[in-house]
Amino acid sequence: MDKYQQSQKNKLFKTQAHDPYCLQRVEGAAMCPQCDAVYEAGNWHWNRAENTGVHNAQSVTCPACRRIAENAPAGTVTLSGSFLRKHYDEIIHLIKNTEKMEATEHALERIIHLTDSEDDLVVTTTGIHLANRLGHALEAAFKGKAQYRYGDTQYGLSVTWTRNE
Repeated sequence: MDKYQQSQKNKLFKTQAHDPYCLQRVEGAAMCPQCDAVYEAGNWHWNRAENTGVHNAQSVTCPACRRIAENAPAGTVTLSGSFLRKHYDEIIHLIKNTEKMEATEHALERIIHLTDSEDDLVVTTTGIHLANRLGHALEAAFKGKAQYRYGDTQYGLSVTWTRNE
């Protein structure tokens, strides 16, 4: 068996991590009672003005609201280093703006908590895409080094960003 065949065999039997908070398909439309996100055609989105009338929508709590209620993050971003304390306000501003941009397009990508300790700042998110985007935004804006670790068996992403001056 050559290298190519071995790599294809490894891909064939590797199972993908499944998100336990992912909703099974709902027949018709659904609306989240907490955040007013709308589920239509297999996707969650914000209820826009042009489709305000969602007829016969079931009341279903969206996966993001379930994660927030149960404090079960899919993404964790840990920021550390001396640069963090010196530029704290700018970093918080970047995090909030990145969340706002992501949330306009993707209703399930939100920040759960910003936890500040003496040494680091921990941001927990409802989805892995927001955590990924935060890591890339921090690297682009403030340089530093980000490391990304996806869960092998669980659906999740852990990002560690560090910059020392």
